[in-house]
Amino acid sequence: MTPIVLCLTAYVLGATPTSYVVARAFFGIDLRQHGSGNLGATNTFRVLGWKAALPVMLFDVFKGWLAVTVFPRVDGRAPWAWALVYATGTILGHVYSFWVKFRGGKGVATSAGAFLALAPWAVLFSAGVWIALVFITRMVSVGSMAAAAAFPVALLFTPHEGGNTLIWFAMALAAFVVWAHRSNIRRLLRGEELRFGDAKKGTAHA
Repeated sequence: MTPIVLCLTAYVLGATPTSYVVARAFFGIDLRQHGSGNLGATNTFRVLGWKAALPVMLFDVFKGWLAVTVFPRVDGRAPWAWALVYATGTILGHVYSFWVKFRGGKGVATSAGAFLALAPWAVLFSAGVWIALVFITRMVSVGSMAAAAAFPVALLFTPHEGGNTLIWFAMALAAFVVWAHRSNIRRLLRGEELRFGDAKKGTAHA
C-alpha cells in the first residue's frame, strides 16, 4: 500500500468520532449539543461520566498508536519520516472529522497514542505532568497544554526514535495543541475556565 493511500487511511481512522458514536449509540444524545460541544474524552466525561469517557479515551489513544505502529510496516518501506505524516493525518482527522461536519476533539489523546509508539518514556513523563496539573488546578485544559509543552523537553532526556526530527515535530504539535485550546486560554485569562466540580454535568467547558 502506498504512503499516500495510508495518509488518507490515517485521516479516516482519526476522523472516527468515538465520543459521538458512544453518545449516540448508548445515550441517545448528540454530544455536540451538550457541555462544551467538544467531541473529546473530557466533554464525554463531564456530560456522560467515566464509564463513557474511558472507552472513548482508550480508542482515541489507539487510533494514534495504530497509525504509527502498523502503517509504516505496510507502506513499502517508505522513509521513516512517513510515520510522522501518518501521525499528523490521524490527529487532524480526530480534530477535524468529516463525519461530523469537521468537528472533533483537541487531539491530545490521539497525539499521546502516536508518540507512545515512538517515545514511551517521554509520554509517561508528560502524562505525569498532566495528572499533576489536573490534580492541582482541576482544569483539564491546563494539564493538556502543559503536558504538550513538556513533551519536547522530555524527548531531550529520554530514549526515542526519530532523533531531532521527532523533537521538531513534537514542538510543532505542542504549538498546535495550544492553538486548539485557544478558547480555553481566553476563558483562563477572563477567569472563567471551569474546574471539575464547579458545574453540573453538561454545562462545563472542555
